[in-house]
Amino acid sequence: MPTNYDWLLLRHTPIRNNGCHIANNQLRLINGHYEIDFDELEGKFNPEAGMMPLPSRARMMILSSPHNPVGRVWTREELIRMGEIVLKNNAVTVSDEIHCELLVKGSTHIPFDSISREFEQCSVICMAPSKAFNLAGLHASSIIIPNDELRSKFVETGDGIVPSVNILGLTAMEASYRNGDEWLEQFLSYMQGNLEFPMQYLREEIPKIKAIKSEGTYLVWLDCRGLGLNPMILRAFMREKARVGFDDGFLFGSSGGGFQRINIALPTFYFGRSTEEDREGCQ
Repeated sequence: MPTNYDWLLLRHTPIRNNGCHIANNQLRLINGHYEIDFDELEGKFNPEAGMMPLPSRARMMILSSPHNPVGRVWTREELIRMGEIVLKNNAVTVSDEIHCELLVKGSTHIPFDSISREFEQCSVICMAPSKAFNLAGLHASSIIIPNDELRSKFVETGDGIVPSVNILGLTAMEASYRNGDEWLEQFLSYMQGNLEFPMQYLREEIPKIKAIKSEGTYLVWLDCRGLGLNPMILRAFMREKARVGFDDGFLFGSSGGGFQRINIALPTFYFGRSTEEDREGCQ
């Protein structure tokens, strides 16, 4: 990551303050499709120094499932391969599944802990109704830890730090999960149309910007490297010339330079207007 992005490391302060280090496993973009680099993931757990392997210090894999920002919904085979690496190294998987209800037509979400008893006992599953039901302001979420010992450690560590869910958030969470199916189905249908629009529009009007086909979430990852701009100039270009406020790709790591993330969970009219402004800015 270039030095002028060093301030982004502040986002990882809680991890570092707990005496841990981050070892990023970069995804590979192959023919417009993101894949996991399993060899690199294995290497994060088994580092080498010269001719000798070093003892593994990695104790946790943090998984985004479905993936934010690239929109991958991991297959069972991919999850099994990741989980086997974690198990082999006596580590824990923290699976962020907050977008699990937001699936593009044809995609299926597989909860990490549902694959096997072994996976269940080494997993922490993070969920919330905040994305699918737009309840982020109520601060209601759930963490599922099937392993008794691991759950006890979590509760003990978070005692006095992690607050309980407020009654309004808890009520809204229950109402969403019990009675929100019809609303969610309508939303997913609407979102499908919003997803198809930028894919076609960019192909026809702004071919230098390529939308990565999303399988889940209400986010679309844009490959803007064809514009030939470095990340900070791209940021200024989008805001000042194209007049759109997308999320800068470099916020998600060094490999995100040259990319932008957009949110398609909004009325189609406004979404269409933003893409038109983007087109005018790229002329």
